Amino acid sequence: MYSIEFIESSRLKYLSSFQPFKVLATETLSEKALEADIYNAIPTEKVDGTCCYVTTYKGQPYLWARLDRRPNKQAEKRFKRFLYSVEDCKEFIWNVEEDFKPVPDTWIPAKEIEFSNGNPLPDENGHMPGWVPVEKNSKQYCWHSSVVNYEAEMALVLKHHADPGLLEIRPVSLSELLEQTLELIGTNINANPYGLGSKKQPIHLLVPHGAFEIKNPPTLKQSDIVSWFEGCCEGKVEGIVWHCRDGCLIKLHRHHLGLCWPLAETYLNSQPVVISFNRNDYDCDFGPKSLFHQFSKLDGQRFDRLKDIKFDD
Repeated sequence: MYSIEFIESSRLKYLSSFQPFKVLATETLSEKALEADIYNAIPTEKVDGTCCYVTTYKGQPYLWARLDRRPNKQAEKRFKRFLYSVEDCKEFIWNVEEDFKPVPDTWIPAKEIEFSNGNPLPDENGHMPGWVPVEKNSKQYCWHSSVVNYEAEMALVLKHHADPGLLEIRPVSLSELLEQTLELIGTNINANPYGLGSKKQPIHLLVPHGAFEIKNPPTLKQSDIVSWFEGCCEGKVEGIVWHCRDGCLIKLHRHHLGLCWPLAETYLNSQPVVISFNRNDYDCDFGPKSLFHQFSKLDGQRFDRLKDIKFDD
């Protein structure tokens, strides 16, 4: 959001093997934020998970996991030396065919990736953001796989209920999520900051990006934002993402303000939640150990806090 833009902060992290850096926001809004009209943007909670994408695969909607194509060791060393000696990493010349580690044949580049002569180009980090499809019963992406059922073409989604102040977990048609990005959260993702499930009974859910609009956001002053993060219940979040009218996303993490994350109690895990899953509405035989089966047994139940959800043994 502020004068350090995310391209620059990412570059600093990339160089951290040479010396430690601490990325902090300043008082000044960046040109990128001003050009995107951040003052009229919609502020939403930045949810702490791993990014996913829904698009077509094998003729049907599929969940895709984030997989960046990264440079091999030789190219990485060359890139780091170049970054350390110059200001503009865009001047670095990549050999796309030789400098990068192989990826699965099913890999696709993210939409924002630029191309040259038909080849995807790496970003300022030296990475090519992209996606791979999450196959049924995938071992590598088992937690991704647990939140989708391709026979029923559904995903388990956490979002706001129609009643204010209430969350809802329910199955959503994958076709409704086509071309959307979402965040996978849960027991085995990013050290589980929301306290979902347990090692014995892991719980994972998908959260559409932008699902949790911040109703009482701070003004765009650093001091007000710090006060909001530290003294407001709604501010117990990983960060803020401003969704601008031109599609631009401006992100600010608590760490950019020198604040801690994760927290013992977060805004998300303290809210009440209801389970809406009438399995009679679905012509599908859910496996007895699947999340879909477990949540269907809790249909209509309400919990005081998201992290209170438990399944019967």
